[in-house]
Amino acid sequence: MRIAEADILILPGLGGIKPGHWQTRWAEKMATAAIVEQAEWWEPNADDWVDTIDQACRLTIRPVVLIAHSTAVAAVAQAAPRLPDNVRGAFLVAPTDVELSAEAPEATHVFRPIARDPLPFPSLLVASSNDPYVSLERAVEFANCWGSDFHQAGEAGHINVESGHGPWPEGLLMFTRLMQRL
Repeated sequence: MRIAEADILILPGLGGIKPGHWQTRWAEKMATAAIVEQAEWWEPNADDWVDTIDQACRLTIRPVVLIAHSTAVAAVAQAAPRLPDNVRGAFLVAPTDVELSAEAPEATHVFRPIARDPLPFPSLLVASSNDPYVSLERAVEFANCWGSDFHQAGEAGHINVESGHGPWPEGLLMFTRLMQRL
């Protein structure tokens, strides 16, 4: 599937996305991409986030591919069983381990427990070996539970602006490969 043939829904994590973040840059460059806005970015309600993702998917007219970062990955895992059939894939980046990470903000605990059911669509999970919010072992565990392909991004931190990932061209290449599989 080509990017132009899908509605790309970009799902930021806790706090939304900062200017310069790779998700913002991708949304600006992809004509069919939209950032899904949550009602409350800093004190999320898990049911509200899941409902917002579900509604955004249902309002599309073409196949949907999700691009989730951080806390939004847990929201996608919770939302997956109820999402419409037009969701064809998900690119999951730097999941926050809301269960075991001592660094995960308390506001993310509303996504406990992390859903472990296989996702009903193809997905690729990308994680780094030095992310303060998830160990590599836990990221692999999530990928295995969800049936996601897994990519170890090296020492890339939380794969955000603070870890030096503005444009993140390597991520765009991985996303493109996922799209080719769909």
